[in-house]
Amino acid sequence: MVAVNSTMLPLGTKAPDFRLPDTGGKIVSLADFKSAPALLVVFMCNHCPYVKHIRAGLAQMARDYKPRGVAVVGINSNDVANYPEDSPAKMAEEVQRAGYIFPYLYDETQEAAKAYHAACTPDIYLFDEDQRLAYRGQLDDSRPGSSIPVTGKDVRAALEAVLAGKPVPPNQKPSIGCNIKWKPGNEPDY
Repeated sequence: MVAVNSTMLPLGTKAPDFRLPDTGGKIVSLADFKSAPALLVVFMCNHCPYVKHIRAGLAQMARDYKPRGVAVVGINSNDVANYPEDSPAKMAEEVQRAGYIFPYLYDETQEAAKAYHAACTPDIYLFDEDQRLAYRGQLDDSRPGSSIPVTGKDVRAALEAVLAGKPVPPNQKPSIGCNIKWKPGNEPDY
């Protein structure tokens, strides 16, 4: 397991478009979230210990913020030929196991990951009501094997600021996790 930091896409970046299938085969696109006051995009997978560490906290955050209109979407961009535990069938099982109430999408071409400059799982992006990047980075300071509880404090603070129409402080800590499992020859140059 190699720990990789997120690339920290510039704040203010417009959310890159995507059209990807969820675990039931339904196509979900960025436009489906245009009326959300905030959109949380999380690049994730099933097997990464960093994602497994935060999954209950992520599932709870989605439940906590759904009544306030916050949209959450998970995207798995891993190469399933070499990492079959991240296959769409296994993603459907993970949705049930983790209690995710948000769409979990499969990025087979890895183009969405490249558009977002995603580098690791989890890689977290929060967009405001205009779908401009307000926060990117870690869920919180907890890591696998640490004694720090998963609270989601960094993302929750950013969500509260966005929902209140206030700027999110620009001093944001990168996420850390397993690298995205790129298909051979498909690695990005960022």
